[in-house]
Order: sequence, then structure tokens, then C-alpha cells
Amino acid sequence: MSDLFESAGLERAATRPLADRLRPTALSEVVGQDHLIGPDGVLARMLETRTLGSLILWGPPGTGKTTVARLLADATDLRFEQISAIFSGVAELKKVFEAARAARRMGQGTLLFVDEIHRFNRAQQDSFLPVMEDGTVTLVGATTENPSFELNAALLSRAHVLTFKTLDAAAIEQLLARAEAEEGRALPLDADARAALVRMADGDGRSALTLAEDVWRAARADEIFDAERLQALVQRRAPVYDKSRDGHYNLISALHKSVRGSDPDAALYWFCRMLDGGEDPMFLARRLIRMAVEDIGLADPQALAQANAARDAYQMLGSPEGELALAQSVVYLATAPKSNGVYTAYKAAMRLARQNGSLAPPKHILNAPTKLMKAEGYGAGYAYDHDAPDAFSGQDYFPETLGRHTLYDPPERGFEREIRKRLDYWARLRRERGGG
Repeated sequence: MSDLFESAGLERAATRPLADRLRPTALSEVVGQDHLIGPDGVLARMLETRTLGSLILWGPPGTGKTTVARLLADATDLRFEQISAIFSGVAELKKVFEAARAARRMGQGTLLFVDEIHRFNRAQQDSFLPVMEDGTVTLVGATTENPSFELNAALLSRAHVLTFKTLDAAAIEQLLARAEAEEGRALPLDADARAALVRMADGDGRSALTLAEDVWRAARADEIFDAERLQALVQRRAPVYDKSRDGHYNLISALHKSVRGSDPDAALYWFCRMLDGGEDPMFLARRLIRMAVEDIGLADPQALAQANAARDAYQMLGSPEGELALAQSVVYLATAPKSNGVYTAYKAAMRLARQNGSLAPPKHILNAPTKLMKAEGYGAGYAYDHDAPDAFSGQDYFPETLGRHTLYDPPERGFEREIRKRLDYWARLRRERGGG
């Protein structure tokens, strides 16, 4: 009978996922987060006093957030309670809080780990505040989303946010080495395939170990996979990219800034990263139009035409042919001369309009279709520009009480160099003709 139980125990261990079998049992075994758990890390300093405040652990999947939460409970002798915001509601929270109060009466503190805490709505997040304030629980929340956007300000003010980093290649290699030691055999991959597996993990330790398990399951005796065969075997997992959340905003920011920075290579890379992640090409087309008017403007008036043409071409061709038109627009915008002259002038004009109320136009530029309006001075003194030398009268068109303001100040780049010459010429004529 004892042999039967021992056999069952070994079977359960063998069927446990590799990532679970290799879960660290001490903070020192956590990889890739030295900025938190290293000798001078934030957590290391906190644990020197064996006391812990409430924390929000923010970072990508597979970086060790859940593991660290468990180890923190062990290091501070706190009772560990775990819930998921995906599966828990108000009723479950009340039960957890009551259990924590009962444990506290027995002299036992509780570390409440809430996975995916950003999934709780605002009211549910508020329910944590009283039990955090009175010490019933030490809250440790984990989130893959930016806490600044997803969590209540009140909750954030009572917790310290710790940022977990995506695992780099060295950290992933450490995990693979531990997996090989656990399995007692090397991964059947050549050097290029091993490097490809590290890249496929995309900074996710759990994914790296799952991929390693897939390789061991598929490999026959004495078989070694090259990169091409590995690709065919695992079919590469989908990129970590959520079109509605942080990944979306981070990548479009990277694309926009690469275009603004006149780097067509980086711009194409981020453009393709978004397409590969399943982004709507029409969203990208709209953003390219915005880049054309915000960062190029009249330095190259063709930029907007190119962006619009790329959108129209995509709508005509569809996917995948139409993406090439968008890629052409990306390169055109990245290599165009840059100016935010119109963008800056627009914002300045909007501020001026909002700050000065409903000022009337000067009467000399108003039409006077009635005798009463003529008697009031409407249109009096208006100079028809086409009758003036150089088709320029130099009159003032701002409200009389506001005076002239210079809002558009184009740089001497691209086509705006020519516009600069025109403005300077008109400014000289205006001074000569007493227009200010």
C-alpha cells in the first residue's frame, strides 16, 4: 500500500507543469528583478525590518508577481490569502475580510494577494480601503495594466507601486538552465533554435518554460531541432499586445515618436509590431494622418496628401495588400522635414480665443448690407487687398482691443522656408504702410 501512495505522489509531481515545479522557494531564486530583490532593492530593504506595507505589483505576465507575493508572506510570517479579481465579487471579498479579522484576533496577520486587481470596478476597489487602513490585511495587488489609469487614486495613495521588468535574455536562460537541471537532460535545440526560443518567450518566464516542455514532448530520441523546425513545432505564441490597453498606447507612442524623430527604420518596426499584434490598419491610417499635420505640417504639404492617399489605398485594396500603402506613408512621414509650426500656432490661437471672450471683429472688415450698418461704421475704411500694390493692404484684422499677435512662426525647414520669406516680406510691407 505504501508503494502505491509513493507511486501516486511521484505521478502527481511528474504531471505538474514545469513552471510550477520550478517556482522559487526563496526571493533569492527570483530572476530578472534585481532592482527589487537585490541587496539594494526596495523589497530587500523592506524585509530587513520584517514589516511590509501594502503593495501594487505592476508588470507583464510571467515576471514573478504571484511568486513574490507568496514569498513575501513567508518572509513576514503573514497568512497568505489569494483571490482573483476575475472570479471574485463583493460576497467573496466580505468572506475574505471576515476571515482576516478572525485571524487578526488570534494574533495572525493576513497578506491578501489580489491577482488582476485592475479588473475590480471602482466601488470594489474602495472596499479595500477600510481593511487596509485598520491593518486587517496587507494588500498586495498584481496588475499588468498601468495603475495610474486602472486603480483608484485613494487605493494608490495607500500602497507602494513596484514595477516588475520583462525578463531579459539572460534571465530566460537562467530559467532554461534550471529546467534542464530539473529534467536531467538538455533541451534538444541547436544554438540558433535556443536563441529563437528565448525570443519567442517574449520576456515571459512562464512562457519560456512552457515552450521548453513542448520541445521535450515533441523531440524523438537523439533529435535536435534547428530554428526553422522549432518555429514549425511551437507555431510561436501571439505577441503580448492588448489593443485596448497599455501595449496599444505604448506601441503607438513608439511609432509616433519614431516618425517625429525622422527614423524610418524604427518607425517601420513599430508599425509592423502593431500589425503583427492584430491592430486595426485603419487605426494606424488615422494616426498617420494626425502625424502628418502635427509633426510635419507645412514643412511638406504633401505629407497630409500622402497619408490620406495611403488610407484610401488601404480601403481600396484591403488586407494584406493595403498595408504596403500604409508602410509607404510611414516612410514618407519619417523622412519628411519636420515642423510643429501649425500645431503650435493652433494651440496658441485657441488659448488666445478662450482667454479673451467674445471680442468683436474690427468694423472695417465687416460687411454693411443695410443703411443702419453703414451708419454704424461697418465696412468703413476697408482696403480691398487686390487693389493694393503686391495685393497686400497691410490692414489689421484682429479685434481692436486685442492688438496684433504672432501665432504662426514657421521654422526655416522644408517648404516652410518659403512661407517664412513671405511672412517676413508682408511684415516689412505692413510696417512701411503703418499697419503695425
